Amino acid sequence: MMRKTIIQGLITITLFFSTWFALTQIDWITVFRVQKATEKTEEKLGNLFWDIFQKTEKENKSQFVVSSVDSIVTKICNANNIDREFIKVHIIDKEEVNAFALPNGHLIVYSGLIINSDNPEECSGVICHEIAHIKLNHVMKKLVKEIGLSVLISMTTSKGGSETIREAAKMLSSSAFDRNLEKEADIKAVDYLVKAKINPEPFANFLFKLSDKDNEATKYLTWINTHPDSKERAEYIIEYSKDKKTKFEAVITIDTWVKLKEKLQK
Repeated sequence: MMRKTIIQGLITITLFFSTWFALTQIDWITVFRVQKATEKTEEKLGNLFWDIFQKTEKENKSQFVVSSVDSIVTKICNANNIDREFIKVHIIDKEEVNAFALPNGHLIVYSGLIINSDNPEECSGVICHEIAHIKLNHVMKKLVKEIGLSVLISMTTSKGGSETIREAAKMLSSSAFDRNLEKEADIKAVDYLVKAKINPEPFANFLFKLSDKDNEATKYLTWINTHPDSKERAEYIIEYSKDKKTKFEAVITIDTWVKLKEKLQK
């Protein structure tokens, strides 16, 4: 018994010093510098990409439209301890059913998404999904995987070609994340919705609705086309939501929602 205790003690000590030695071999200054450089690169990329959309698309700056969508985003952020100032919402007048995230917290919402949502809860589900991509760092993971960190850094310097930047921005607006990241964002979106006391079922209904090829909105299916397997996703969202019992509240008033859609349809 004593021998066993001594052996266990020696193993513990060996593991401790092995771990300590391994940690001492890491160049923490370099690690922190890389992290800092990545954060700076993300900030610059976000500004570059948004500048492209700002120049090529029509941003809706109606005070009513902006404040209505802002109230939805603020409710979600406040309930989930998300820095509201970091999420920079831009509403684009475009009939496509689409929303997507850019680096550094830029969230692009097309008017077509709002117009083709039957209720604010459907729209809130999509918004939560995109916020999840932002908070889970999926945007930069996708860019690094598809393009490479060195190329991304070069984009933020004079060496970065404008065509490369445009192509990267287009990729974020029109191509999906991989299946695992999409599911992770869906699950996180449900958590966000529940904490904000927003019913997640309409989010699943939205996916079911747009998986119906006979639906009128499917001719503008950018978001669903870039987020495949919508029926399967709706099913696991419903399954995951079953145990999330709470008293749900209206995101915004019906009058505000109706007026918001009317403003965007003009």
